Amino acid sequence: QVQLVESGGGLVQAGGSLRLSCAASGRTFSSYAMGWFRQAPGKEREFVAAITRSDGTTYYADSVKGRATISRDNAKNTLYLQMNSLKPEDTAVYYCAATTVGYFAINSYNYDYWGQGTQVTVSS
Repeated sequence: QVQLVESGGGLVQAGGSLRLSCAASGRTFSSYAMGWFRQAPGKEREFVAAITRSDGTTYYADSVKGRATISRDNAKNTLYLQMNSLKPEDTAVYYCAATTVGYFAINSYNYDYWGQGTQVTVSS
């Protein structure tokens, strides 16, 4: 098992930036492909970005492509999401997730472990 704890959320003005972190503990972090998801009030959880276990291949939702960068530091057992040019529609609870299935995954049902989430609020 792996335990995940997100941090770095907050209130930011439109056009601003945030870096979210996800600290992992338990089983070897590098065993997992990782992803970020978000859920806005009244909406379903949606995929944001994913990264493979070790070669750093990344994949992004169209809604954040060019504005988000997912990265990981396996030595520090930490996943990151850098978000730039934030928009009010980016407001959501952001979750990190871990999976042992496949190269990487974009569907939430492929992920086995989830953090508790961190709130990101973008004001206009």
